[in-house]
Amino acid sequence: MAALAPPVAAIRVAVRRALADLPPGGPVLVACSGGADSLALAAATAFVAPRLGRAAGLVTVDHGLQEGSAQRAAAVAAWAHEIGLAPVESVRVDVAGRPGGPEAAAREARYRALAEVAGRYGAAALLTGHTRDDQAETVLLALARGAGPRGLAGMPARRDLDGVPLLRPLLEVGREQTRKACAVLGLSPWEDPHNADPSYARARVRADVLPALVRALGPGVLDNLARTARLVAADNAVLDELAVAALADVRHPEGGLSVGALAALSPAVRGRVLHAWARELGAPPTALSYRHVTALDTLVTGWRGQGAAYLPGGLRVVRRDGRLTPAVPR
Repeated sequence: MAALAPPVAAIRVAVRRALADLPPGGPVLVACSGGADSLALAAATAFVAPRLGRAAGLVTVDHGLQEGSAQRAAAVAAWAHEIGLAPVESVRVDVAGRPGGPEAAAREARYRALAEVAGRYGAAALLTGHTRDDQAETVLLALARGAGPRGLAGMPARRDLDGVPLLRPLLEVGREQTRKACAVLGLSPWEDPHNADPSYARARVRADVLPALVRALGPGVLDNLARTARLVAADNAVLDELAVAALADVRHPEGGLSVGALAALSPAVRGRVLHAWARELGAPPTALSYRHVTALDTLVTGWRGQGAAYLPGGLRVVRRDGRLTPAVPR
């Protein structure tokens, strides 16, 4: 019996670990674009899931942004049927008119479509093919933006997507391994031209920055960046738990938050409390930034009788009678 190729084995092991703790129930669905990462993930899931007594299917999303996208999505769906995945769906989304740049709009449309399909099938989980290299790129982009710990934590291995667990089994698997696995399995991945388009920051990091870091610091830099994300994520989880408890403690009996109780918190916890409270007030999470939280924090720690702090969504917060409260709309 021929030995299993190491890249194929590594990906199967990663998928088995990701699926091991899922409760019994619906199928797992792989989000597959046709690229090497998601093809290798889908092939591994088709092998592993039935051996765990789990049905496995596939969803491919056609953004309609490139010529031939519909045919490519159909080819991915046909391949999924051939290897025994079921259910299989190809979903067309409309990216035009969505907020943000083209990358953000496409991502928002894609995840909305994936969540809808996963919910319709009662999926136990949705799997995406993000790799260690994607994680390293994410950490570098977060550093460039001056992001705090949330940004440096990168992509979580598991998060909730409209009530369905979204799993990223390959965050400790290199992109080169997924390409080698595809070659071993005789798969022909699609190369997304956006991944090489220098107008996108991630494409520039992928083509120029990461290779330069590897040349200067050695190949271990990719693992180290991904490890940094895991370590920061673990610290974030503890701080988030503390912030949940602290938010309950600083609520003022008459509404809003007690300034005195907020001032007694450590800055790291207070920032998370103010961020969570701003979201409670209705500030859109995607628009809520460091400067907004800083403006709220200044009402607590740098009070000089100043006016309101402005939040996304047309919200204003004022300090009055020892508490922070939302201002009545004008």
